[in-house]
Amino acid sequence: MDIGMLWLDDDKQLTLDEKIRRAAEYYHHKYGQPPDLCLVNKSALKNEKNVGRIEVRPVGHVLPHHFWVGVKAN
Repeated sequence: MDIGMLWLDDDKQLTLDEKIRRAAEYYHHKYGQPPDLCLVNKSALKNEKNVGRIEVRPVGHVLPHHFWVGVKAN
């Protein structure tokens, strides 16, 4: 992903999947295209997974409670 939207969600009532879906819905509404990639802090997720059609990857350079949402680079 070259360009994406950084989303902060520290709501303790929501699951990780719900937070990702919420960020993806906002991204789709704002940019007119559904995201297919979300990067999260590796403290939130140990291994890659999918939330619907969104590939979720744990990385070290995204802060906790932040979600970098966008479209995979070609």
